[in-house]
Amino acid sequence: MKRTIQTLVFFTTITLSLISCNKSKGETKISKYNSTESHNQGQNCMACHVKGGKGEGYFQVAGTVHDTTLTKYKPNSTVYLYTEQGGQGTLKYTIEVDGLGNFYTTETIDFGSGLYPTVKSSTGERHMSSPITTGTCNSCHGYSTSKLWVD
Repeated sequence: MKRTIQTLVFFTTITLSLISCNKSKGETKISKYNSTESHNQGQNCMACHVKGGKGEGYFQVAGTVHDTTLTKYKPNSTVYLYTEQGGQGTLKYTIEVDGLGNFYTTETIDFGSGLYPTVKSSTGERHMSSPITTGTCNSCHGYSTSKLWVD
């Protein structure tokens, strides 16, 4: 009888650990056109949306798209991640920019040796000439490099 209780406690502990581990990760978060659920445009999303952070979900890629004036956001654009620069090679991932200009995903992104972002809007497109190996877009854009923008 004592052995059965120890086994039950062991499996209950494992089950609770798995549940709490999932819960601490947060829910699935993926930006969608026209959505207005995001916040903090232009800030580094991964300052909060990381393991142990206070944001819901661990973002794999996140950032903000601006218009050409760099003072307004460019909602409902699209971020594409390709294997080659200039929108060439294989399209690996597509992320919708929401109605506030933010894009984000908790889906697993395999950066491999690097992916090349392209941002498209209804009026233009821009390509990043160097590959990224991390999705913390606003950690550079708007700080050490120009804000991310598209026509």
